[in-house]
Amino acid sequence: MEQTVESALRDAGLRVTAGRVTVLDALHSIPHSDADQVFRVVARELPTTSIQSVHNILADLTEAGLIRRIEPAGSAALYERRIGDNHHHVVCSRCGAIADVDCVAGHAPCLDPSSTSGFAIQSAEVTFWGLCGDCQRDAAQ
Repeated sequence: MEQTVESALRDAGLRVTAGRVTVLDALHSIPHSDADQVFRVVARELPTTSIQSVHNILADLTEAGLIRRIEPAGSAALYERRIGDNHHHVVCSRCGAIADVDCVAGHAPCLDPSSTSGFAIQSAEVTFWGLCGDCQRDAAQ
């Protein structure tokens, strides 16, 4: 049984607020979104919400482990609700489209560095770059 947004917030030690619930709902419908995209969705439901409030909520949810922040090179920080698994991302180097890629190696971290420099490695982030199907078709024309 999937946990409700409200119980996930409580379990993470966060208060259940309309802003937090709406941000989580927005990320469910538009994964890999930046703060501005999330703000536009949230503002339709909560017109008094500010962009700063959305940034604060995203930071709180990330810190609580309820969402994941990813930062592909050349892009604003993006957020997604898919957490708790070992997946990576593929990004179109032309248009910036992004998709999830399941890791074939299994548990985190899926890669082991040649040297840890004394760090206890917890995860590895892999970003694959290429051309999405639409950009491939455009390039072929």
